[in-house]
Amino acid sequence: MLEVDNVTKRFSGLVAVDGASLSVGSGQIVGLIGPNGAGKTTLFTMIAGFQAPTEGRVIFDGEDITRLKAHQRARRGIARTFQIVQPFAGLDVRENIAVGAYLRHRRTIEAHARAEEVAERVGLTPVLDMQASELTVAGRKRLELARALATEPRLLLLDEVLAGLNPSEVRDIVPVIRAIRDDGVTILMIEHVMQAVMNLCEEVYVLAQGRMIAHGTPAEVSSDAGVIEAYLGHGAAKRMKAGVAGDA
Repeated sequence: MLEVDNVTKRFSGLVAVDGASLSVGSGQIVGLIGPNGAGKTTLFTMIAGFQAPTEGRVIFDGEDITRLKAHQRARRGIARTFQIVQPFAGLDVRENIAVGAYLRHRRTIEAHARAEEVAERVGLTPVLDMQASELTVAGRKRLELARALATEPRLLLLDEVLAGLNPSEVRDIVPVIRAIRDDGVTILMIEHVMQAVMNLCEEVYVLAQGRMIAHGTPAEVSSDAGVIEAYLGHGAAKRMKAGVAGDA
């Protein structure tokens, strides 16, 4: 469904993403992980159309969409959440979700009906009439997810939707994400919560210093020496191996 082909993004002298490639098949949940500052969100902005790559291509369903604007990609079925959630504080939860629904439902009554359907899917039905500003962090995360889902995407880009949640809240939202995939929405997710990555993702890509350094199953990636060093520093993989040998 999605192919990112050798994409590079430069900001003056800074190379934020350097020749990164990945692919996501229809019906998959694919993870994108890496240390802070690796370029993950920048890569998402190029997939979603908020920024154009300096080099490379983004292909969706066989069509080169590299130069399409964000709203044009949304029309084709690409939606994203944002790492920093910013609901419309002056609107209630139903109205916030309807903002996304208006992409395909122009009449208010239809947009609100769609919002209520989406709210049920993500567990927000009890708070539909609550002001968005009154939601907890977990509630705001679900609202961010719902607003993107209301656009009726075929590909959903989740940018750290679990960040800031406690372990119980993470456990509660993991089956929601899996159910979204089971309903036919393909998912590419940036995530630091490795418990969720291991439970949800069939494949994982690892970005470090703008470059894609590993790709495989969650188990393969988590034991990759290059990935361990990217997260924990030079020599970490060797020290961990030595520690395991010493324990044995």
